Amino acid sequence: MGDLFAHAGFEKSAPRPLADRLRPLALDEVAGQDHLLGPDGALTRLIRAGSLGSLVFWGPPGTGKTTVARLLAHETDLAFVQISAIFSGVADLKKTFEEARSRRSMGKGTLLFVDEIHRFNRAQQDSFLPVMEDGTITLIGATTENPSFELNAALLSRARVMTFKALDDAAIERLLSRAEEAEDKTLPLDADARAALIAMADGDGRAALTLAEEIWRAAREGEMFDRAKLSEIVQRRAPIYDKAQEGHYNLISALHKTVRGSDPDAALYYLARMFDGGEDPLFIARRVVRMAIEDIGLADPQALVVANAAKDAYDFLGSPEGELAIAEAVVYCATAPKSNAAYTAFKRAQALAKSHGSLMPPKVILNAPTKMMRVEGYGEGYAYDHDEPDAFSGQDYWPEKLGRQTLYEPVERGFEREIGKRLEYWAKLRKERGGG
Repeated sequence: MGDLFAHAGFEKSAPRPLADRLRPLALDEVAGQDHLLGPDGALTRLIRAGSLGSLVFWGPPGTGKTTVARLLAHETDLAFVQISAIFSGVADLKKTFEEARSRRSMGKGTLLFVDEIHRFNRAQQDSFLPVMEDGTITLIGATTENPSFELNAALLSRARVMTFKALDDAAIERLLSRAEEAEDKTLPLDADARAALIAMADGDGRAALTLAEEIWRAAREGEMFDRAKLSEIVQRRAPIYDKAQEGHYNLISALHKTVRGSDPDAALYYLARMFDGGEDPLFIARRVVRMAIEDIGLADPQALVVANAAKDAYDFLGSPEGELAIAEAVVYCATAPKSNAAYTAFKRAQALAKSHGSLMPPKVILNAPTKMMRVEGYGEGYAYDHDEPDAFSGQDYWPEKLGRQTLYEPVERGFEREIGKRLEYWAKLRKERGGG
């Protein structure tokens, strides 16, 4: 039995959020996704070709993923079915697939839109594969999470990923202008406050319209808000950052690479972004320790000391005082001379050890705790370096089968310049003393 109130038309007069009322009715009304919906956009080309294929819409909240999926249904001859991974289980999927098969038997295809598709587990995602392969459904999945992390490889191989971008300032401004036209009134904001509102939206069109609605509700007749008053009226949006998802990986990657690239200002910016997003400071501190090891190494051995000290300082002080210690370590590492020579040498050593098996070290450097081992020549001829001139014997310590290898190649930067001079000197002595 249908909903009598819906049939009576009462729903149309019910209150609806501004963002819902301004939902685009045509693809060319969608703001901020010209790379997909412009004249040469990827989706535009698919529509012209008359065949969509299965798609995954990936992008931040409020960028039009659900709206575009709904509008695409009108551009095809497919029956449109929408489900949400939040509210649907195995039974719902089975029913949907059965209905799609029934539709197909009558010559009608199905466009299945799955909102929040990343919420389905691996087994549920696998259930889509047979019906995608035989053409029972054309899938459009929407997700805010990186598909390469959250979706099965098998599903991704059968669908094309369309990336939705966060709306830029111009796109948000167009939305606000559209809202003012629909409401037949302007937002009571001066130019500075309007710019602040656009920044608060953080690329989310739905958030921009929600904020606009809050402002209209709060404003008295003839009242005009400046930036300070705006901040009082609306709560600042929390930054888009999920410690378990892509924002986490993107920002720690940005922090690491700006430190490696010796840009302390950019590094501090990304550090502040992570603190602002609620990242665990000890996670950041651990990564700074890694930066000191991997990217600075022996060019400045003090970097590891500073990074460890920052971690200990945060442990001792907590937030927010301890965060400054991490910031200082980031600046120190970003401004330190860089070398990955030790890091590279270790990777070469690992590869060498793996590729040559269990080679016996030369007997000269083996201990001989038993008489039998001494008879076998263990330790015979070993020169104790401290008894030699310059505390350097120059003996060859490599397995005979492998021969001498060069793994560590210090750079001409920082402290490693001095290490390089030592290695050159020892190589000279080794040659003179017949150690190879």
